[in-house]
Amino acid sequence: MRRLSLKMKLTLLYTVLMTAVVCGILVLLFSLGNRQILSSVQNQLRESVYGASGEIDWEDGRLEFDSDLDDLENGVYLSVYGEDGTWLYGRIPSGFPDTTPLNDGSLRTVSGNGQDYSVFDLYTSIKDYGNVYIRGIVSVSAAEEGVYVIQNMALIFLPLLVIVTAVLGYFMTRRTLRPVSRMTAAVQQIRREKDLSKRIGLGRGSDEIYRLGQTFDALLEQIEDGFKREQQFTSDVSHELRTPVAAMMLQCETLLQDDSLSPRSKEGVEFLYQKVRYLSSMISQLLLLSRADQGRQKVMMELVDFSELMEMTAMEAEEMAQEKSIRVSVRIAPGLYVKGDETLLIRMVMNLIENGINYGREGGHLDISLEQDADRIRGSIADDGIGISQEDLPHIWERFYQADSARSKTSSSGLGLSMVAWIIQAHHGQIQAQSALGQGTVFSFCLPAAAPHQNC
Repeated sequence: MRRLSLKMKLTLLYTVLMTAVVCGILVLLFSLGNRQILSSVQNQLRESVYGASGEIDWEDGRLEFDSDLDDLENGVYLSVYGEDGTWLYGRIPSGFPDTTPLNDGSLRTVSGNGQDYSVFDLYTSIKDYGNVYIRGIVSVSAAEEGVYVIQNMALIFLPLLVIVTAVLGYFMTRRTLRPVSRMTAAVQQIRREKDLSKRIGLGRGSDEIYRLGQTFDALLEQIEDGFKREQQFTSDVSHELRTPVAAMMLQCETLLQDDSLSPRSKEGVEFLYQKVRYLSSMISQLLLLSRADQGRQKVMMELVDFSELMEMTAMEAEEMAQEKSIRVSVRIAPGLYVKGDETLLIRMVMNLIENGINYGREGGHLDISLEQDADRIRGSIADDGIGISQEDLPHIWERFYQADSARSKTSSSGLGLSMVAWIIQAHHGQIQAQSALGQGTVFSFCLPAAAPHQNC
């Protein structure tokens, strides 16, 4: 049941309840119908017998019987018996047991030949003749046969009724839950596009679903306002910190050029300079991501020789790789072009290569490849370092996320991969990571290919 949709659950519930109600009503009607039919038949039987007593006369020394006694009015068989039980006149249904004793005023049921009969005997007096018995017989089975036919028809049409009920219930439920489907689609679109400015927008309504939609819209508005304030705060702080950090870097550079500093002081200034550079880089990345969130970061699209860009970036990273004795292997197909922002693309590639070097093992390998596949350019940067656990892998694109203590000990700010993901998205590409602890990580990306000399 947990795997069924809400529409199916409500449809099943509606169908079961309606079927149970209909079956209950039919059982009650058939039960009351049988009793009503039996009561009606017995009343007609009595009336016919009492009426027959006025249709018997004694004339010219013999009994005269009205021809109406032979008529099967309302299915009642009438017959006349002498006081000693001798049959005198009338009709008896075939199969009725002749041995049934006469009993004045007794209404009873007699079975014979597979059928049930209601029997009523009347002991009455005929003027100038004496006493006779008038017997009325009616077949209860025949009277109930119509009810049985209706019951059989009901059993035949009950599955059809269940199907019709289920179909109608499904369409009614789907129509009722249509706003819920719209809400789900709107929320999925907001999540997919990460656009908090969108709203569910069910319109006016007073039921619970419409009120829920209005509550969601109000909540989204609050979240959007909070997110905008956070973006603005990040942007303002990053912008304000740039000037003092730049001044600190300049001062550190000036001090490092001062030959009068002692080796110990110079070592301290060098350490401070590295930290300030790290802080400056983090502020720069924060400012770029904040502008990107606000839609204020411009992407200058131009034709870029991506093969040359990758080769230049790989060459710049070799010095960093040599510090950890990491061998860099490059397999880059020549003449591959993309349309994009060259500065952002360089930063994207450099972030991925630095990530592979920072988390690569001493004396390991770093493989850089680039090739074209149809209308896509595919690249990969693979290391054989500490790797990332499967639990942490989905979160590496989040800002300031550090997978484990081993990764947090590096100089990484936790913003590099977030920036990579945004740059790839801004260039209409895709990126993914595959990794295993202790075996290394592979970052694979693809970008739309552009023909050489193609106009932007």
